Amino acid sequence: MRVGAALLEIRVHGSHSLKEKRGVVRSIVQRLRNRHNVSVAEVGGQGTWQRAVIGLSAVGQDVPMVQGRLQAALSFVESLNLAEVMASDIEMLDTPCVIEDEEDGEVEALPWEEELDRVDPK
Repeated sequence: MRVGAALLEIRVHGSHSLKEKRGVVRSIVQRLRNRHNVSVAEVGGQGTWQRAVIGLSAVGQDVPMVQGRLQAALSFVESLNLAEVMASDIEMLDTPCVIEDEEDGEVEALPWEEELDRVDPK
């Protein structure tokens, strides 16, 4: 399983209150959820009038798919022209979730299986 996380720092020009900024951020967050099927939340800059940091995450089977989804989401925010994108970053995490490989029959235990064996041996 591949997990991708992205941070996006935006500046909302012309915002003169938290209410105005939150309206723009809320619009961006909702559009990202609807169009790109990613998890999204404002994770920084909540007390500022013009700056916000938005966190995104996606999960998938392979790195190119997850990274592509996050990159498309970041590009989408830029194309909206609701706010200036100041910076962005994408990080990938590879989790040890392996199911039996049909070709060579290799099986790796899931992280929680060892704990279950200790609690309730088969």
